[in-house]
Amino acid sequence: MRNILLTIALVGFLAGALSSRAAAQNCGCASDQCCSQWGYCGTGNDYCGTGCKSGPCYAAPATNTVSVPDIVTDEFFNGIIAQAADSCVGKSFYSRQAFLDALESYPQFGRTGSVDDSKREIAAFFGQVTHETGHFCYIEEIDGPIGFDGLNAPEKVADDPVISFRTALWYWMEHVHSVLGRGFGATIRAINGALECDGKNPETVQRRVGYYTQYCQQLGVDPGDNLTC
Repeated sequence: MRNILLTIALVGFLAGALSSRAAAQNCGCASDQCCSQWGYCGTGNDYCGTGCKSGPCYAAPATNTVSVPDIVTDEFFNGIIAQAADSCVGKSFYSRQAFLDALESYPQFGRTGSVDDSKREIAAFFGQVTHETGHFCYIEEIDGPIGFDGLNAPEKVADDPVISFRTALWYWMEHVHSVLGRGFGATIRAINGALECDGKNPETVQRRVGYYTQYCQQLGVDPGDNLTC
């Protein structure tokens, strides 16, 4: 079985990106084109943005002065995990400190755009993670294996909370961070759009939105438009 945060990092990746990556590893692009993270030539955000390998790649946006630890306080984090039952294995696994340790590998998380943009990203991330883990209750995928061996050691993600958070943050920064400007609904589509968006599972979408708006309220920020997908 797999850590459920690993599901965030792998399901969308496997379903949508792995086949493309296998099909084109090397670009050989013209000088005015970018080589995308999946090995395709082109221009625009999909090619020159996140993961761009060569060509006129876009520079990463400058980080702002927001302190993520000052926003993700003990009160905020513990307010989430406190809602999990005492019998939940995640209550002795996940911690704010593990999140902060993992965050050191992703200095742009929650630190681009305005202060409100930062708060919305943090609210969105924890809204999605709350849904996926049941308020940090689960550390393994409750529906069983997803058919991927995680480079022969998938259990490491379920054994080490820092790696668990790094896994979730990796997927977020690679596949979700860039769509934040389109609204929270775009983050749902990036994570589980094939199963939930376009009317496929409106109840689940609304649960995700509910967590997000709750955290936005706690952080004192407007949730913005386009909440659903």
